[in-house]
Amino acid sequence: MLKADLHTHSFFSDGTSSPEEVVYAACKAGVKLFALSDHDTTEGVLRAQAECQKYDLDFVPAVEISTREHDHLHFLGYNIDLNNVGFQKFLQTNRENRQNRIRQIICQLAQAGVDITEQDVFERAPHTVSRAHVADALKQKKIVSSRQEGFRQYLVPGKAGYVPSAGVTVIEAIQEIKKAGGLAVIAHPGMTQEVWNFPAWVEAGLDGLEVFYPAHSFTLKQELLKIARKYDLFATGGSDYHGPHAGRITSLGINIQPPYSDRLLRKLLNK
Repeated sequence: MLKADLHTHSFFSDGTSSPEEVVYAACKAGVKLFALSDHDTTEGVLRAQAECQKYDLDFVPAVEISTREHDHLHFLGYNIDLNNVGFQKFLQTNRENRQNRIRQIICQLAQAGVDITEQDVFERAPHTVSRAHVADALKQKKIVSSRQEGFRQYLVPGKAGYVPSAGVTVIEAIQEIKKAGGLAVIAHPGMTQEVWNFPAWVEAGLDGLEVFYPAHSFTLKQELLKIARKYDLFATGGSDYHGPHAGRITSLGINIQPPYSDRLLRKLLNK
């Protein structure tokens, strides 16, 4: 049994901990295979890698890319070349698009009478800004009691501050990961079942899918494993950890059984 966590976030995107703190928490949880997968940035990757070396933790460089086709349709890129200039420009463009989306969200909230400014939000997000930072600003101003309430009250479809995702298309996300030498994996697929299109995604270069995820039921995991077999995709697992102050999952590590763990290690570590 392999305890892995290939889906975690630091304060370089919408997490609440430093890369070092995330790695330390993973180590304490007994994780043996780890990836820091911040949204649209690799700024924290080398810091996480250096910390993993201290604990003799197997490490995989990673990033998570959002798409415009669904708020939760994200793709994880593993073993990407961090020095790939084209890929870094791609991530920079994504971050700029995020900034434009957040400015529009703030504008809509202000027009709806919500007391929030760009400074309230952007001072919280020196790297990759997201709706989570808007929710945190609302919490700090005591407009809501939690990040989750901020989303429910203001940032989801039908609410005053909702603006559709400014991400790329799925095909673009997969292809950019591949061009950077990476492996493309769909994140938390259980959240996006209504838009699944595995034939097209596999044709574009999809390599794997995140089967082992806290919100996935046993039945859903079996369905995803069937899809993995059908399209020869490898299965990954991650907690989607955002830190102890994010108001969501606070534990790290997902148990992955053979033969899925064996193939995972071969794909990511050549073991």
